[in-house]
This record gives sequence, structure tokens and C-alpha cells, in this order.
Amino acid sequence: MDELDISQEERRYWLALSVCDGIGPKRFQKLLHHFESAQIAWHATKEELCESGIGERVSEDLIVFRETFSIEEYEERMAKLGIEYFTLQDSTYPKLLKASNNPPIVLYKKGTLSFNDNDILISIVGTRRVTEYGREVTEFLVRDLVDAGCMIVSGLAMGVDAIAHSSTLAVGGKTIAVLGSGVDICTPAENTRLYNSILENGGAILSENPLGRMPNKGSFPMRNRIIAGLSRGVVVTEGSEDSGSLITANNAFENDRLVFAVPGPITSSVSKGPISLIARGAKMVMSAKDILEEFNIPNIKGTKGIKRIKGLTKEEKKIVDVLQDQQLHFDELVKRTNFSSSQLGTLLSLMEMKGMIKSFESGVFGLTT
Repeated sequence: MDELDISQEERRYWLALSVCDGIGPKRFQKLLHHFESAQIAWHATKEELCESGIGERVSEDLIVFRETFSIEEYEERMAKLGIEYFTLQDSTYPKLLKASNNPPIVLYKKGTLSFNDNDILISIVGTRRVTEYGREVTEFLVRDLVDAGCMIVSGLAMGVDAIAHSSTLAVGGKTIAVLGSGVDICTPAENTRLYNSILENGGAILSENPLGRMPNKGSFPMRNRIIAGLSRGVVVTEGSEDSGSLITANNAFENDRLVFAVPGPITSSVSKGPISLIARGAKMVMSAKDILEEFNIPNIKGTKGIKRIKGLTKEEKKIVDVLQDQQLHFDELVKRTNFSSSQLGTLLSLMEMKGMIKSFESGVFGLTT
């Protein structure tokens, strides 16, 4: 579509049609193609609606819906809640999202954040069942990306999403949460404090869902396509092979956006998602610099990595002590530290990302000089 603003009256009918169940982006496009106007489509007869190709059942539902729906009351409700909306024909609609596959016909926004074409939006997503490794990696990547001027996008879910948002706020950044519900409902409810903090600190809550709508099973894959569409790149820090974060990554691949993945211990089930993405062509990430260099961002200030967040843990000190003045094979390290193979694998991966140790051929590890 051309990036030309439509009349305010026509926008209101875009909004009204988007609230009706069953009128998604594809059916809306059929209506617009047939009637050339949302306002005309709204007032069409059942026969005319059926001719547009949206189907008899949806045509009947639309007629029933418009008999009770008040555009004026809905707009008043939005105004009281401080919510605005963008249609695909608005010049203020996010450009990257507009250029993506199947963008929302209407995008709701709660919050004071204004979209700017020069903003570098990076999505960070991952598993709800985050490990300590995933938490630490997400924190240091977010902090360095925000320090370099990026804005973080995620889905407000428990786990990696919540860590991405909270880590952004912790260093004074602005973050965008995309919901599977209406923007007036915090889902999950456990993240209400985080939801409010995002708004209080100049961020935004986005959704294509009407006010008051709760999520269903299909809401989250649809939400994930918006996360990918908004962003220049998608970073997956942890996720299983069937993780919803891989849906976001797939959407990014389909929209020719960059996909990044953090390698993790091969013994961890939540490392399988990122490893599979790397096999498909995602860029492996060991620091924020690996992401920033893809966007030619100069003067990277904060890519010192994870070392600036936490000092040496008790477990890490034990490994460092064992490796003093020598290099050891993984199996020998298991024996000398008494860590399990899975625990040691996780610790070594984190320490390598911190720059404390390096791996050599044949499973040998040593301290960095």
C-alpha cells in the first residue's frame, strides 16, 4: 500500500472492522479490494459482503456485530486508557512492520513512545523455562545493545522475554512489549509490575488485538510475527526445538531480517533451538558486537561482555584454580572439579563468553592470557 494518510472518517471504519471477530488482515484486504473503502464495506449488504470473498458466515457475523458496536464509544474507551492506533495507510505506521509479510491492518499502542525510522529495534526472545546461563547471557547482551543505542522488543512472557524487558529498563533504555491480548490487558498477569514499568519509562505496549480481548492458542504465533516484523534482527538466547521463539525466528527469516542465536551447552534441551537456527544460517552470537557489526553501528561503548555484570562465582573460581598454568581435557576437568558433565558444560560455556577461558581442539580448555 502507498504510505498516504487516509481520512479520519475512513480510519474509524478500519478500526471498526478490525474489532470484528473473523476480519483479519487477509479478509480485510478482500473487503478493501472489492469495495475500495472500509466505510463502504461496513455498510454493505450481506450479498455484497459475500461477493467480496470473505464467506457467508463471516458476512453474517459482521452484520450482527455492526448492529451493536459503537465506534464512538470504542474511541472514547481508548482515549480514557491513553491508547492510540495506526492503520496500514497511516504514514506513522512502523515502516519495517508495514514492509513485512501479513502486517496487522490496525496496530494498537499504549505508551508515550513514538516510532522513528532511525531507531534500531532488536528483538530478544527465548524460552519461558530460562536457565541461569540464559538469564546471564540475555542480561549482558541487552545491556550492551542498549548501551549502543538499540531499542529492545520482546513479548512480555515469563523467562527470556521478561528478562529482556527488565534488563533494558535497568540500564535506562526503552523497550517495546508485543502482546497476544489487547494492550489494556497485561498477559501474563504475573508481569503487571513490568508492564507498568515499561509504560512509566517511556516504552510501549503493542498489539493488533482489540481492547479487552484475551489471548487464545493462536494469538501467540500471530504476536510473534509482529515482533519479527518490527525488528531489524531477532536474537534467540535459549529455546527448545518447539519453542515459540523459533516461530519468531522463522518469521524473521521469511522477511529477510537477520537472525542471531546464542550457542549453549549441548547437554541442555533449551540449547537445541539456537543450535538448529545456527545450522540454518543464523549468526552465532558470543557478544553484542556480533550483532552490532551487522548493522554497521560505530563507537560501540558497552561490549565488555558479561564480566561487567558479575564477578567470579564460587564454581568459576574452582575451575580457574584447576586450570592455573595448564590446559585440561573436559573429562579431566569433570574429575578434578567433581561437577557433573552437564553442570561443567554450562559453566564452561558461560566462562568462554565472559572471556575467562578458551576452548582448544579435542575438548581441551585453558585460561585466557
